Amino acid sequence: MKKFRNIVLTLAVIALTFSLAACDNKKDSAEDSFKSELKTQGKLTIGLEGTYSPYSYRKDGKLTGFEVEFGKAVAKKMGVQAQFVPTKWDSLVAGLGSKKYDVVTNNISQTPARRKVYKFSKPYIYSRYALITPKNSSLSSLKEIAGQKFAEGTGTNNEQLAKKYKAQLISSGDFSTTLSLLRSGRAAGTINSAEAWYAYKKDNSTQGLKFKDLSKEEKPVKISAMFNKDNDKTRATFNKAVSELRKDGTLKKLSVKYFGADITKS
Repeated sequence: MKKFRNIVLTLAVIALTFSLAACDNKKDSAEDSFKSELKTQGKLTIGLEGTYSPYSYRKDGKLTGFEVEFGKAVAKKMGVQAQFVPTKWDSLVAGLGSKKYDVVTNNISQTPARRKVYKFSKPYIYSRYALITPKNSSLSSLKEIAGQKFAEGTGTNNEQLAKKYKAQLISSGDFSTTLSLLRSGRAAGTINSAEAWYAYKKDNSTQGLKFKDLSKEEKPVKISAMFNKDNDKTRATFNKAVSELRKDGTLKKLSVKYFGADITKS
């Protein structure tokens, strides 16, 4: 009888071992299932501009910035490597549609037009709007910019806001070019992110310009990563990674490093 009980116990232990192994394999399979959606095996291909400090830019020829470090941290949590594809803004979103990359992280807000075509991750930062004008300008609020020439990036949420308040739009590329347009008198102002201003101010002179935070007029913008609609598994795994980075403090640490403040909360 004792021998029989030992046999039964042994069989039970073996059965439990196989059951746990099956559960582990099932878990691993679920976590890795997104990898079949990736453009390149073992890599999360990320589209961004690479010219917009402090989000992504080049320093001594090397790509760096908040969204570069953020992308690397997310990819690591997902168990893959980050691969960046710098692309001009005008073709960045279209590149996602043509599957040039798996995801776009480029200070992107969720607009109704974009939601019709793409899906978004959980927000990872909240961007504050700012009004930047020549120092001698009388403009001090969004209600006053109607009819004024405003330099904005084509297709950006900044451009959409300037359009909402009926400004006359002038197409501009990077932040430095925009400020040059203001200094030369070719533009009356720009709506841009407060974070971009603070980052620029660290290493460049802002003489002749003035800045105003517009948080009292417009709510902070939820900034999210953008995916194709058929990449649901990748997006779900990305969201899990973002939650983990928020919980372990990495997201806040990167925000303070590049923006001088914690802008990971609304």
